[in-house]
Amino acid sequence: MGQLPVPTTEAGRAGLTALLADPAKALIAFDFDGTIAPIVPDPAQAVAHPDAVPALARLAGRVAVVAVITGRPAEVAVRLGGFADHPELSGLIVLGAYGAERWDAASGELRTPPPHPGVAAARAELPELVEPSGAFIEDKGNALGVHTRRAPDPAGAFESLRAPLGALAERHGLTVEPGRLVLELRPGGMDKGAALTALARETGAGSVLYAGDDLGDLPAFAAVDALRAAGTPGLRVCSGSAEVTALAEATDLTVPGPAGLAAFLTTLATHLDTPRP
Repeated sequence: MGQLPVPTTEAGRAGLTALLADPAKALIAFDFDGTIAPIVPDPAQAVAHPDAVPALARLAGRVAVVAVITGRPAEVAVRLGGFADHPELSGLIVLGAYGAERWDAASGELRTPPPHPGVAAARAELPELVEPSGAFIEDKGNALGVHTRRAPDPAGAFESLRAPLGALAERHGLTVEPGRLVLELRPGGMDKGAALTALARETGAGSVLYAGDDLGDLPAFAAVDALRAAGTPGLRVCSGSAEVTALAEATDLTVPGPAGLAAFLTTLATHLDTPRP
């Protein structure tokens, strides 16, 4: 049995200890892109790392709740992750659109909010702003992602679009969420931290683990901190990359990308499968 990595912070070590001691009360939640699924040039081609879903299926039988919290539409994350194809994941919860959407594997029910009028207005104006830069638009239904990864100058396009997209978002009552060579326009009032906190309260979690890779995951890391301050042990795991360093500076444990996270989850599942003395 492989050794689990040791978190670098005392609070993180306490969170991992609590999870191992009482997994039946643990909430384990993850971002999708860059965490469970490797980042790829075309978001429509992103799929879960081959070792991730089997590890999640093993954990689902031992912990209270396994959840995915993503900016993607919930149904897209379910399809790309192949989550509906695994009966072992019957308790999985997918919170899409930063928690505004919810898919429950147990029932197959999908709940989505009504469309935000600002998204439709921004959708009509985006092509004229974006196309000259070589970026492309990902329509997420109730949010719009502008990806510069395939532009001739990805970093330059990202920086040049920040101001005009910010102005566009402000005109239509939206917010702009920067990420790994992506700027996302979405309705305000919801983030991964609020989604994680609400899920922890709903499930009565005795410990919380959250893993993410991008700036949109910082509110979830802050939520873990707040839960810890209120008495719920927690562990923040960063799926590390050279593109984003802010998370590695606000985490308890950093693993090398989706492959590293899948290996960590596999080792964690093995430890939970092993009877404790």
